[in-house]
Amino acid sequence: MRSGILGLLAILVVALLAMPLAAEAQQAARVPRIGYVSTNLVASPHLVEAFRQGLHDLGYVEGRNVMIEYRSAEGQLERVPALAAELVALKVAVIVAAAGTPIALAAKQATRMVPIVFIAAGDPVNSGLVASLARPGGNVTGLSSLAPDLIGKCMELLTQAVPKVSQVAFLWAPADMTEQQGEALLKTSDGFARALGVRIHAVGTRTPDDFDRAFSEIIKAHADTVMVMASAMFYRDRRRLVDLAAQSRLPAVYTAREFVDAGGLMSYGANVADLFRRAATYVDKIVKGAKPGDLPVEQPTKFELVINLKTAKARGLTIPPSLLLRADQVIE
Repeated sequence: MRSGILGLLAILVVALLAMPLAAEAQQAARVPRIGYVSTNLVASPHLVEAFRQGLHDLGYVEGRNVMIEYRSAEGQLERVPALAAELVALKVAVIVAAAGTPIALAAKQATRMVPIVFIAAGDPVNSGLVASLARPGGNVTGLSSLAPDLIGKCMELLTQAVPKVSQVAFLWAPADMTEQQGEALLKTSDGFARALGVRIHAVGTRTPDDFDRAFSEIIKAHADTVMVMASAMFYRDRRRLVDLAAQSRLPAVYTAREFVDAGGLMSYGANVADLFRRAATYVDKIVKGAKPGDLPVEQPTKFELVINLKTAKARGLTIPPSLLLRADQVIE
């Protein structure tokens, strides 16, 4: 009888000791694992931090109640499908494609099941990422950068900042879009240029190795200014592009303020860091059970005009006071 009681007590003790372990295991199982794939993590650490801050604002603490698996393609877009496949194998709850249309498309090719949240895709509908902005459908949703729609505004600001512009060089990345989209983009940019009374000279670059050739072509074409279209490749190598513009003594306008922070003349576009912060909201909703196909694609809510007066002076430009007053930030 006594041995039976002792045996029962031993079982109870073991059970009591096992309860915290079981609770911890259950809690660990509930911690969502997020996949984060980027063309180059090192190039833009502030954007990764913006995404983390967005999660933190929603109550997530990395390593405690959320795990993040980071993958970087080191500037090689062709590596993205394999990296996304790695994240799928890890059974992540969602994949964050940061940033731009090409990396989002590459992630989509890797899985039709795992939810994908893209950040700063220029034209998610025409690129085939989603069926529509209101009802994306499938396993993909996210935030658009509205980059193609900003061409006219950027050209207008550039012609206001640089007097007597006659020809604008339009630097774009054909690999970021289909041939049909590229033709539409060039047609649209030409239309904006004509409306402003200037000519446009389009120059495409597929890899950073094309940059030097592109600027040589721009100089030979006698362009007065340069407009650098939105592209993950351009964003990643923004310092080199800014340096090439400076060496060519060509005023340039960009679609992200980070180019101006790197010494570029001016930019107008969506606040990219804000898009990364807002991406955390999508992750939160999906982790809690929402289907990405039911979450509408959001467009930018924060646009900013940034002007670098130091660069303007180096180019011998006097920025009109009316333009400076409109700027969200003037770097002196």
